[in-house]
Amino acid sequence: MGIHSGPVSEVTDVNERANVAGAGIDIAQRVMDCGDAGHILLSKHVADDLAPYPRWNPYLHDLGDCEVKHGRKIFMVNLYTDELGNPALPEKLKGICRQPVQIAARDGWSRSARIITLLSACLVAIIALTILLQHRRTNLAGRTVTGGSPAALRQTSSAEKSIAVLPFVDLSQAKDQEYFCDGISEEILDALAKVGGLRVVASTSSFSFKGKNADVTEIAQKLNVQNVLEGTLRREGNRIRITAQLINARDGFDIWSETFERDLQGVFAVQDEITRSIVDALKIKLAVAPTALPRQNIEAYDLYLRRLYFSNRSDEESLRKSLDLFQQALIKDASFARAWTGIAKVWYWLADAYVRPLEAYPKMMEAASKAVALDERDAEAHCYLGEAERILNRNLSGEEAELKRALEFDANSATAHFITSLFLSAQGKLEEAVNEIQKAKELDPLSPGISHFAVGRYLATDRIDDAIAEGQRTLQLDTNFQYLPTPSLAEAYLAKGRFEEALVLYEKVKR
Repeated sequence: MGIHSGPVSEVTDVNERANVAGAGIDIAQRVMDCGDAGHILLSKHVADDLAPYPRWNPYLHDLGDCEVKHGRKIFMVNLYTDELGNPALPEKLKGICRQPVQIAARDGWSRSARIITLLSACLVAIIALTILLQHRRTNLAGRTVTGGSPAALRQTSSAEKSIAVLPFVDLSQAKDQEYFCDGISEEILDALAKVGGLRVVASTSSFSFKGKNADVTEIAQKLNVQNVLEGTLRREGNRIRITAQLINARDGFDIWSETFERDLQGVFAVQDEITRSIVDALKIKLAVAPTALPRQNIEAYDLYLRRLYFSNRSDEESLRKSLDLFQQALIKDASFARAWTGIAKVWYWLADAYVRPLEAYPKMMEAASKAVALDERDAEAHCYLGEAERILNRNLSGEEAELKRALEFDANSATAHFITSLFLSAQGKLEEAVNEIQKAKELDPLSPGISHFAVGRYLATDRIDDAIAEGQRTLQLDTNFQYLPTPSLAEAYLAKGRFEEALVLYEKVKR
């Protein structure tokens, strides 16, 4: 038996059969799966609810943190008496959990009294579940999108209004939808980033955990966030099934979870519903509601998601492939603003490293201008338009205006803070440039590119030790990262007089 207390919801499957789902059910299932015959296992959430009642204390035996599905950990408690339950450590938890402490003291309850108490507790839970489901039938009118009840959701402080969106896992039979999973995750992330009062970590950092069996708590610590969104996606033909879970990294419990089944055209509505559900679950008061995604040409959108997958890489082949996919998307839908932004982004990263500036920057400016004309609130497009103004036209005031607009539309944009740092450096405002690159690092803490450019900002302000530490961190994030011909860490070593270490890096670049 596995016991947990948490939000549930009534859902209807593809065969119109009613069922019960939600975070409360999921965790109870995971708790139950850890036990053997006769075990009565509780989550710490339930054990804490029983703690104020002394008569329960002799029968609650802590097992400690136990790893369950997806590398998550749940604090388990074994409930047993002389007559009920199973005092042995479950086989699945040997070597993972500590052996429970055997408590000899008993309060003299009779066996029948204990059984009655346990059955009464189960009956109360069943009644509460029935009432909750009836309440949801009345108020949700059959809708399957639901979060936890207000009482079940934890009240978070302003410091806790932070989130990382992990790339969704591809459960499709052919395992060929990784690009689609990444794209949906990034679209949800971008929508959340525009919500005032919520700090959202950039995809460069949150996507670095793809394919790694990292614990949610570990991810949250590395990204300095309170909440993590994870999910799965299955795509079969023109049908998609998306399951999303919002997890409080402090205790490992789901704040909200839901499963959506739609045809492919409905993917835009799903993204909007997930965004709004997260905002509701985190109790964020909005001055302006999140903007619903416009209905788009699904073929163009599919090509756009493929480009996202390649444009987040730094090698020339991937960047040029993403450029081709963007252009194919525009053939399907010339008014697709984000595809124009993607083209601007690709030319920005092709410039200097792979393509002559006077070839790349005019194309970046043209694409960014079209994106802004189609969608004035596209923060990233304003960033690239501003960079083109500065580099091509030496128009500093023009770039300043574009960057201000970008930050007004999306204060969570690591790209906007990063480019603002470059802009301030060009003006000689070096301390302000350091402040902006540090803001970019907070929003995208695992980005090797931002870390690399931070080294240059530290060197410019004679913070040599900080530059060396940051350069070493860049190589920890990506051992082979090099954007410019001269490695920034080597420059920091030179400034410190550590010539042998600098030479090693120069030799590596030469190779």
